[in-house]
Amino acid sequence: MAEPEDELAGTEQPFVAHLIELRDRLIKALIAVAVVGVVLAIYPGATRLYDFLAAPLIASLPEGSRLIATSPISPFLVPLKVLLLSAFLVALPVVLYQAWAFVAPGLYSHEKKLVLPLVVSSTVLFFLGVAFCYYFVFGRVFHFIQQFAPKSVTAAPDIEAYLSFVMTMFLAFGAAFEVPVVVVVLARMGVVSVEKMREWRGYFIVLAFVISAIITPPDVVSQLALAIPMCLLYEVGLWAARIFIRTTQAPPEDSSAAAEKG
Repeated sequence: MAEPEDELAGTEQPFVAHLIELRDRLIKALIAVAVVGVVLAIYPGATRLYDFLAAPLIASLPEGSRLIATSPISPFLVPLKVLLLSAFLVALPVVLYQAWAFVAPGLYSHEKKLVLPLVVSSTVLFFLGVAFCYYFVFGRVFHFIQQFAPKSVTAAPDIEAYLSFVMTMFLAFGAAFEVPVVVVVLARMGVVSVEKMREWRGYFIVLAFVISAIITPPDVVSQLALAIPMCLLYEVGLWAARIFIRTTQAPPEDSSAAAEKG
């Protein structure tokens, strides 16, 4: 009696080859982050990076006020965390390229037209959200808060608490600026039509203000600074979704190949 054929026979080598390629891509991404980290450690240095990060807060404090460290190791660990975060952000294009190079060979041509613009646009939008938070929001929020501080209170924020606050705000604004990408993906995948999302515009505006009230500090400035861009970017996403759907449709030959593959 003939033995049944092993369905997995011959698949071990390709699977191992994919694992090796994934390992190589991860190593290249880590090397990129490490190289950028070494360069930033040499110039401008971890302490200067933290000083740059703290500049909006320092500018809003009374003259002579400084940040404090409540933990003995905070003056060393906090600038080091800022250095690692900065290295990752600077090397992010290389990291995303390695991810793209790993998955691209397995995609159809129309899928490449879909994924690559989304990766690039989501990266750019995230950086824009972080830059908007640092250069526009921080200065106004800190100045607004200091106006309500009692005269008998001397402001001396802790450096670790400030870093935690900054990272939370950066993530909030970076994620908020991804609204157009989310709208495009939902429309392109057919989850929700562009027309239906236009009808839900009012609900999204309410949701944007609710989210901003939960994430941001309890002041009007930061809440408006997060909610208004989200609403504007929602409109951008609706406009971009129509264009994106037209330009990333699968050609007939790719559609038939995908159906046969499925």
